[in-house]
Amino acid sequence: MAVYNAPLNDMRFILNDVFNAPKFWQNNENLAHVDIETVDMILEEMAKLSKNILLPINRSGDEEGATFQGDGVVTTPTGFKEAYKQFAESGWVGLSGNAEYGGQGFPKMVTMLTEEMVFTANQSFALYPNLTVGATLCLNAAASEEQKQTYLEKMYNGEWAGTMCLTEPHAGTDLGIIKTKAVPNDDGSFDISGTKIFITGGEHDLTDNIIHLVLAKTPNAPEGSKGISLFVVPKFLVNEDGSLGERNTLAVGSIEHKMGIKASATCVMNFDNAKGWMVGAENTGLSSMFIMMNYERVTMGLQGLGGSELAYQNAALYANDRGQGRSDTQLQSPEKPADAIIHHADVRRMLLNAKANTEASRCFAMYVAKNLDEEKFSTDPELAKAASARVALLTPVAKAFLTDKALEATIDCQQVFGGHGYIREWGMEQIVRDTRIAQIYEGTNGIQALDLLGRKVARNNGKYVTHFLGEIRDFIGNMKADHGIKQATLDAADTIEALTQTVLGNIGERKNEVNGCAVDYMHAFGYLAYSYMFALMVEAANGKEGDFYTNKAKLADYFVGRILPRIESHAQMVQAGSDPMMNFDLDYFNVPAS
Repeated sequence: MAVYNAPLNDMRFILNDVFNAPKFWQNNENLAHVDIETVDMILEEMAKLSKNILLPINRSGDEEGATFQGDGVVTTPTGFKEAYKQFAESGWVGLSGNAEYGGQGFPKMVTMLTEEMVFTANQSFALYPNLTVGATLCLNAAASEEQKQTYLEKMYNGEWAGTMCLTEPHAGTDLGIIKTKAVPNDDGSFDISGTKIFITGGEHDLTDNIIHLVLAKTPNAPEGSKGISLFVVPKFLVNEDGSLGERNTLAVGSIEHKMGIKASATCVMNFDNAKGWMVGAENTGLSSMFIMMNYERVTMGLQGLGGSELAYQNAALYANDRGQGRSDTQLQSPEKPADAIIHHADVRRMLLNAKANTEASRCFAMYVAKNLDEEKFSTDPELAKAASARVALLTPVAKAFLTDKALEATIDCQQVFGGHGYIREWGMEQIVRDTRIAQIYEGTNGIQALDLLGRKVARNNGKYVTHFLGEIRDFIGNMKADHGIKQATLDAADTIEALTQTVLGNIGERKNEVNGCAVDYMHAFGYLAYSYMFALMVEAANGKEGDFYTNKAKLADYFVGRILPRIESHAQMVQAGSDPMMNFDLDYFNVPAS
């Protein structure tokens, strides 16, 4: 079985030293109830639960998988129901929930760390409460007071679960062409009919009820995405006293057989005149859903971080134990027939790639989380507005770059094991399989890159980027630490500034510029973001004694020398434009059917 010990010291360093969370909370009247002593206990408890309860059912859950009984019943693997009961009863589902409806009111800066631990220990399990949390975010922001009173408390305490039902067989990214219909009834309800696919946790045996948030169109809705409305459609109807009533006319048609996250039930959901109620105003469903999507996309970045953290810990342990060959420098273990592979430079390269990724990813996720909290809780409209702009710019990066680099890290760590990494015994192949999905769902990473370059950069002529670069340059100009990360980050900022201007200048002449350059632009931008994060960490560690802090600077050295240079290759690919891929005639891609 894989091993996992939550990196609490690294988490505390990011929370306290880099971002000074206690000061941030105390300076915000809406977060003044949060204190570091309580947060520290929360992290300690989640570290125990993740290691002792969730990790032991990770591999067995993958091997058993979620099971579809054929009569609309889905069962989770052995141990999941008991683990979820403990998880819910301990208050984890409602950790960030609105206290007015039974939540605990903790900010994203805290919950991102607990979410990381859950994803690290068991990616499949993490998705069940994660979708519930996302659904409560949406309901809290857009639902009526009656709907909040009806659903939120029991979702926060884990009695009921939640889903988000967007995708249809013919409509994935292009939600404007969904076919699910919502026909109004005289009592204010709607009859919801249609089929949704890829619904995480659409059916399972963990909770008494499942509250589906469903995108659908009313009879006279405008064409496209402007005609989408949002509906709350419970598995069991809820009586006026809060008790469960009759079963709604919706059912799971099947579950998907997937590459990874096999213990997570990914369902085809059929709605047959199911009773639903509109959330928010008519035709505002997409904007309501995107309230949760920003949080969910950051959370997918945490899934990637969790996969790379688990892979790194197990690869590092293996590298210290596995004897193979002799060190290039000197005999390390003369009493043994071979030296541990940790002494080989190429093995260290793979481990340090993963380690640099986990530390930069965690720091970047915390940076975005802080801005989410500023946007949500700040009493200063200008601060909230500035934070909202940073969230808009950086959310696609948090989702796409973190998960792209996470898969790369898990593969590096699998490679450390050699042939043993390819077989089930060591658990590395499961980590790779599970992490892969994070690049695909919640908007594929290509779509995230298009969102970054097309909407967040081109649409406002680079305004958000200019502000972000200004922040970076101001910080670097005030750094006290003497480290190469300073100049490296300034150079990276210059690269992104020039690259942004190049793309903006080419858009009018190259019709495929955004689509053809988006992914490479996103990766170049991501490396700048990571460089900024390493600068933050180096400055926070500056002047502090001990190997823990010294190693922060050493890892930044590795990043500057061995990882950050990749920014230039992505910049060159952006500058090459889209012509090299669009110059082929369509016939080139025609493949004979037989």
